[in-house]
Amino acid sequence: MTYLFNPPAIVSLPIRGSDARFPVGRVFCLGRNYPWPESYGAAPQEPVFFMKPASNVVEALGELPFPPQTDEFCHEIELVAAIAKGGANIAREHALEHVFGFAAGLDMTRRDHQRKAKAEGLPWEAAKVFEASAPMTAIVPASECDWPLDTSLWLQVNGQERQRAHLSQQTWALAEVISRLSRQLPLRPGDLIMTGSPPGVAPLNPGDTLHAGIDGIGELHLHVGPRPVGHTANAA
Repeated sequence: MTYLFNPPAIVSLPIRGSDARFPVGRVFCLGRNYPWPESYGAAPQEPVFFMKPASNVVEALGELPFPPQTDEFCHEIELVAAIAKGGANIAREHALEHVFGFAAGLDMTRRDHQRKAKAEGLPWEAAKVFEASAPMTAIVPASECDWPLDTSLWLQVNGQERQRAHLSQQTWALAEVISRLSRQLPLRPGDLIMTGSPPGVAPLNPGDTLHAGIDGIGELHLHVGPRPVGHTANAA
């Protein structure tokens, strides 16, 4: 087959203990899957999904680029489920059979864009989609994990803890998330599902050090880079 130009390289993540890599297809994100303070309003009655492109996924190493057009570059630590077996209308009791493994990931967000979009009833893409907005650790095969995952996720900035929760606090457990998402569209091998973040989300500044992880799954250490040249706040 001849293409007009060379297709982009396949985005992939390392697999712990293997030379093989996990090829990333689509990235589904779940909003508000933990109890948040009352000031954030009631939790939605149904899971709310949005997407990031695979190109936003990067290995969680080194510098975390500060995106343009924001003064509220916010962190959200999340459990990531990597799907290796596709399917539609997956029954809850069989949902975990579709999971290859797990990673710790960050759903980085331009919160000022998100707040403006919510207020005006507009889509969230500008808040969630930008370069390196989904840093992730290596994937740990599910076969190496005890289920249910009896563990916590947490995040520190400059040594101070900002986020911590046990996975049992999720409003919708992973099996339910997979089942409900598969009713909307067939899942495919290579899909990633980011399963929501606990409260404590807050802005980062250039020079901050970020240490986060999920016990038994993975940890990440990142340094927030400088604001881009010509930086302006939310220009939307």
